[in-house]
Amino acid sequence: MKLSKTIMANTIKAITMAAIASVSMATFAADVAPTSPQLSVQLWSIKDDVAKDFEGTLKKLKAMGFDGVEFAGNFGAYEKDPKGLKAFLDKTGLKASGAHVHFDKLSPENFDATVAFYKAIDCKYLIIPMDQRAFTPEGAKEVAAELEVIQKKLAPHGMHTGYHNHKPEMLGEMGKTPWDVIGKGTSHDVILQQDVGWTEVAGKNPVDFVKAYPGRTITTHYKAAAPDEGNKENPILGKDTTDWKALIEANKTVGGTLWLVVEQEVYPEGMTPIQSVEASLKGLQKIIADTK
Repeated sequence: MKLSKTIMANTIKAITMAAIASVSMATFAADVAPTSPQLSVQLWSIKDDVAKDFEGTLKKLKAMGFDGVEFAGNFGAYEKDPKGLKAFLDKTGLKASGAHVHFDKLSPENFDATVAFYKAIDCKYLIIPMDQRAFTPEGAKEVAAELEVIQKKLAPHGMHTGYHNHKPEMLGEMGKTPWDVIGKGTSHDVILQQDVGWTEVAGKNPVDFVKAYPGRTITTHYKAAAPDEGNKENPILGKDTTDWKALIEANKTVGGTLWLVVEQEVYPEGMTPIQSVEASLKGLQKIIADTK
């Protein structure tokens, strides 16, 4: 009889805790203000164009209809001239939606210089693009701890760090993936920059991750096809099989998303990288127009 009571008590406790967690998550999601995300592009998508003609390429991106750009380490002639870069961005009509910055650039010896550069160009979101430790749950704990330390240092500057996934971080049981370890092991101020293409080749629904962490998908990579072996997905947004309308709705209502960042790593035969980016932008713009 004692065993039955114990089992019953534990069962009731588990149900109660689950209900509390569910209500808490629902309340948190309800507290996230609806957003109207702007459109950016990860410059790694057209890295050769950026290397050949930095200013000319960014001007083309603005003419296409992008609101901002996400930097990936190449600043053209402005590598040591952030004020000049900010002036160019302002003149061109582009914003710095964020930047991919590796942990070494945010180490104690490099932190001040890195922050000074990005503050000068009004770039608030410094995202770690990849760390192989995060490919396992155990390693992800280390990454989460480092992200938390960096976020506390960035907070007084009005800036945020975050992490960008590839395939391995999304593998495993939902709630227990390395991505979940990072999400649960960091504060709400740490951005979870989901790369949709990599999430999907891991066999997961990107909407589920947005809803699991309300208000933390401040920026997200919209990628139709990740360069994963055997992936046959069409690489142009709108011509692929992703349910973008459902994802956009989740980003706008639950994710707190401010930037939808187009990233292209697979290019259709006969199309240049910049032509592919433009085609994906047009596809995304049509999807957005159709959701209104």
